[in-house]
Amino acid sequence: MNENLHTNALINETSPYLLQHAHNPVNWYPWGAEALAKARTEGKPILLSIGYSACHWCHVMAHESFEDEEIARLMNENFINIKVDREERPDLDQIYMSAVQMMTGHGGWPMTMFLTPEGVPFYGGTYYPPADRYNMPGFPRVLLSVAEAYRSQGEQVASTATAMLGELRRLGLAEESRDVLTVEVLDSAYRRTAANYDRVHGDLEVRQSFHRR
Repeated sequence: MNENLHTNALINETSPYLLQHAHNPVNWYPWGAEALAKARTEGKPILLSIGYSACHWCHVMAHESFEDEEIARLMNENFINIKVDREERPDLDQIYMSAVQMMTGHGGWPMTMFLTPEGVPFYGGTYYPPADRYNMPGFPRVLLSVAEAYRSQGEQVASTATAMLGELRRLGLAEESRDVLTVEVLDSAYRRTAANYDRVHGDLEVRQSFHRR
């Protein structure tokens, strides 16, 4: 029973999707302070993989790459690996999906992003096969190329990350709100929502607009 030869930090999670990867040979971490601090301490880039339980290609990549001992070794040696369930963290999914779409012109899951230790994306894609095929580079080649670029082309990586962070901020995705959450703010939000509620069809203004067409 190979599934119990390895156990990583996902074993303590509640997400069924994350628990599916808890016995991968990849040293996965959930998104959080521990993984980000480890990346900063060790000076390693982050490999962020985002998917969800019903995603076919997420399971394909998991079987082909994340269960493979040699690919896992490359991941563990060169990156701090973080696994995210997009259904549990739609906020993170939105940020990094916007980034991968800006980088490649398309998006999808599994999402495979490479980040600085501060969490800023500098390279990414979606599904990668375990070897070169489908006119795509194999995942091992991507891992080695990104790791080498991070080590030897630090200025270029930093420039790419800075430009990407600027674009995400422009879209309003990379900064926390500076507004203080008060009773007045909550009351105003409630009143706006209540005013748009469709008591007949049981939905908000989007449903009302649809019916008016």
